[in-house]
Amino acid sequence: MTQPALEPTRITAYHAHIYYDPADRARAATLREQVEARFPVRMGRWHDAPVGPHPSAMYQIAFEADQFPTLVPFLTLNRQGLTILVHPETGRARDDHVLYAIWMGAVLELNVTVLKQD
Repeated sequence: MTQPALEPTRITAYHAHIYYDPADRARAATLREQVEARFPVRMGRWHDAPVGPHPSAMYQIAFEADQFPTLVPFLTLNRQGLTILVHPETGRARDDHVLYAIWMGAVLELNVTVLKQD
């Protein structure tokens, strides 16, 4: 049975998770500064250890859907080898992080058991 198409209007915003290890923290900081200087985003705290479903240190960039066409290409071109997960916010956290995920760099295994499925 074919699933009905989902409407993009379900997407209320996006998150980009920038992963780093101690050796990459300076590059992650540079990218963070570049994004903050160019885009109207909400920067999350530095998490220097795994948190939630995320298997390594990271910070989050929260942004509105209308920023996607400019911010995501910027991240693509300026990620400096860092792994980035971009996902929509649809109210279905597990699907957002797994089914609707866009990865740049290595695909990391998330601990999806901590994600609620509304």
